[in-house]
Amino acid sequence: MSKISLSEVVKKSLELEGREQASMLGIGPMSKPLIKASLLLAKEKDFPLMFIASRNQVDSKELGGGYVCNWDQKGFASAIKEVAKEVDFDGLYYLCRDHGGPWQRDNERNDHLPENEAMELGKKSYLEDLINGFDLLHIDPTKDPYVLGKHIDMEVVLKRTIELIEYVETERKERNLPPISYEVGTEETNGGLTSQDSYDIFIKKLTEELKSKDLPLPCFIVGQTGTLTRLTENVGKFDAITSKTLADTAKKYGVGLKEHNGDYLDEAILLKHPALGITAMNVAPEFGTVETQAYLKLIVVENELYNDGLISEKSNLEKVIKEEAVKSGRWKKWMVEGKDKLSFEDVLKDEELTYLITEISGHYTFNNDSVKSEIQNLFNNLNKVNIDGEKYVIYKIKDSIDRYVECFNLEGFTSRVLNN
Repeated sequence: MSKISLSEVVKKSLELEGREQASMLGIGPMSKPLIKASLLLAKEKDFPLMFIASRNQVDSKELGGGYVCNWDQKGFASAIKEVAKEVDFDGLYYLCRDHGGPWQRDNERNDHLPENEAMELGKKSYLEDLINGFDLLHIDPTKDPYVLGKHIDMEVVLKRTIELIEYVETERKERNLPPISYEVGTEETNGGLTSQDSYDIFIKKLTEELKSKDLPLPCFIVGQTGTLTRLTENVGKFDAITSKTLADTAKKYGVGLKEHNGDYLDEAILLKHPALGITAMNVAPEFGTVETQAYLKLIVVENELYNDGLISEKSNLEKVIKEEAVKSGRWKKWMVEGKDKLSFEDVLKDEELTYLITEISGHYTFNNDSVKSEIQNLFNNLNKVNIDGEKYVIYKIKDSIDRYVECFNLEGFTSRVLNN
């Protein structure tokens, strides 16, 4: 299948009407099984994939690498290509940088790097994205450690955004690389809403500036629709009217509304997305949680088989993944009611809290040697009684993604777009 740009896909999707409409899905690449599950489902249901990697997940080794399989951009691209070949997938998939730019790695923000230094590191990361064939770059210069708790001035966001796009385009042209697509803006993490007026003004000013410099327009502009992920649920208040207004505003400028923090939304909300004109939505931690829950379920099965004397040994995965998940500290940002202040020792004393933390942050540990080793031990033990643990994990992830595919009317979307 010939590869068309993501910008072209979005452009064609905005022209679809009625029951042809769909909302695209951005998938956080939490693990290799997740990538395999995504490709298998997309092969079955004919929809384009967007793999959205944050800088914490995938980045160059020079900048610290990523926690997902220790992938840099080259490793990420190669792994997806390899799995696509393994499952004989010849459809559309796109490598997407999610939240690229300055201060987007936790260490850069925590170290309060000066703006010029943070911008240079953001550019280095983008350059590696570009060289390694990324299709979409999210330009997000808003995670500024010097203005925490306040809105960054729109003019500052515009200035940084233009500078970053101009840098990437200069490097792209010098290397004679094909055109790429852009996403701009960010979501607030407090469940707030984007006002229609500010959204309109931002897009208008941005497009005018880009045109004046002969730079490409974005295909997505992020809008805040009220979503907010905490623990294993969406605690925000999705606003359908605001979402429709933002989508109409974006479409007026020929771009699509992109929604972030879509994890765990009720299907009654998801089903409305195509009709509201929401062009795409990102989901990441939910799929990592689903994969972790699958391992925890298999641990239960393994324990029962061992206790019944049907297998002679069992893995140490339960202990290892729980300890590693708590030790990671990555769960703190999803916590509520001050529990992010608890120590490692205090958490482990609370079995219920430990289990919850493992569910929401187990995926951060998948690349740890001890966890990888015990997952393999688990699969080996189950194989002795003809249980395919790996197949079960992939089935659970596919089932989770399929919920969005069905609600977003994505089945057959690739064919609809290509034939439009």
